[in-house]
Amino acid sequence: MKSLDQLTFDNRFARLGDTFSTQVLPEPIADPRLVVASTSAMALLDLDPTEAEQPVFAELFSGHKLWEEADPRAMVYSGHQFGSYNPRLGDGRGLLLGEVRNDAGEHWDLHLKGAGQTPYSRMGDGRAVLRSSIREFLASEALHALGIPSSRALCVIGSSTPVWRETRESAAMLLRLAQSHVRFGHFEYFYYTKQPEQQRLLIDHVLEQHYPECHDAEQPYLAMFRSIVERNAELIARWQAYGFCHGVMNTDNMSILGITFDFGPYAFLDDFDANFICNHSDDRGRYSYANQVPIAHWNLSALAQALTTVIEVEALKEALGLFLPLYQAHYLDLMRRRLGLTTAEDDDMALVERLLQRMQSGGVDYTLFFRRLGEQPVGEALEVVRNDFVDLAGFDAWGADYLARCQREPGNAEGRRARMHAVNPLYVLRNYLAQKAIEAAEAGDYSEVRRLHQVLEKPFEEQPGMQAYAERPPEWGKHLEISCSS
Repeated sequence: MKSLDQLTFDNRFARLGDTFSTQVLPEPIADPRLVVASTSAMALLDLDPTEAEQPVFAELFSGHKLWEEADPRAMVYSGHQFGSYNPRLGDGRGLLLGEVRNDAGEHWDLHLKGAGQTPYSRMGDGRAVLRSSIREFLASEALHALGIPSSRALCVIGSSTPVWRETRESAAMLLRLAQSHVRFGHFEYFYYTKQPEQQRLLIDHVLEQHYPECHDAEQPYLAMFRSIVERNAELIARWQAYGFCHGVMNTDNMSILGITFDFGPYAFLDDFDANFICNHSDDRGRYSYANQVPIAHWNLSALAQALTTVIEVEALKEALGLFLPLYQAHYLDLMRRRLGLTTAEDDDMALVERLLQRMQSGGVDYTLFFRRLGEQPVGEALEVVRNDFVDLAGFDAWGADYLARCQREPGNAEGRRARMHAVNPLYVLRNYLAQKAIEAAEAGDYSEVRRLHQVLEKPFEEQPGMQAYAERPPEWGKHLEISCSS
């Protein structure tokens, strides 16, 4: 394991030049203090977990110190925001400090959010607040623990620096890790500003560094785009299967790696509602839970448009056509597993859809239903979860079909329970749990953030003394207003 001064930097994106990013130094925040750190994220950099306890840790990730080998850059990109094209966005409050190469040969971006103003701040102060930093930290690590591809979060550093949003809040910085911070919007920027040479340079960079397996294909750029489509199909399937709502699926928030990226007003479903809107600012429900699948396809179409300079239109259309069938296959596979099924039958998708329809009409807790369904033998489990449904006759009809389906499965009740508990979490990051941790942190108590993080690191395992984190939310917890403001 390494100390912070032993990290090896290899700043590949910075070497693309000033057309792609602007060199900017972070602006320090006052009185830096560690709020929370992820030892599993630190391990990606081969960092000794005890490094988080050193004063230099908070100094580095609050803008007070910088490695000599770092080359902090604000990246430029554009993007479609709520369907409308914004020609110039960029890192308005974040900086790519540099890229660290670990002992396994992996490159990890060190991206500092809340680092101060950049040329792309657009009248903003370049700061992040404590609540949004905590929310991103918890979500990044929680999704990773669930097996959902995501950027990672190494730490949150709090401060006494005041910032103004709707009210006075305190500034914080979050250190985000990802193997790339290139977004769909990067390609859109160079396409719409008619910079074909720079766009090709960016495409070659992404191909060489992140999709080397596509390099020897007959059409490398097309093979790379197809891989991006495939990764996003699996990503969205995992979101939908686990009830995760992103909230702001703008093209500048879509990673070229097909990972969950740029957390804002996200939420996990409490009561199942296909029309759930987690972003209070999303008046028309563009990014509702049900719309995440078509919006992902729309975003991939926007990326395809930006790649028409190097890939034939018909080939792009053909690759785009893979998205929905791939999504459906991944989603059905995940839902079969959540229902404890190991074999495939033609009517399985209909079985899933009928269940969700009954959940929709009954306000059934999405996470706890699947967990409880796996607790006991099928017949007994159905009796337990039945009490949550309003349409009892409808549920009984579904339950009879599900019981018959399970009876055609190999194995025994003990094996079924183990399989289902391995994929059905007991703990998820509910908004009210995050809110309670944030309120404590804003009062100077970071223990709840750290405890919640520890619980969410093992979402499938029952943890002694942590039953409160597995309960249905109170009514007030289901109606929290979360917006893009941070």
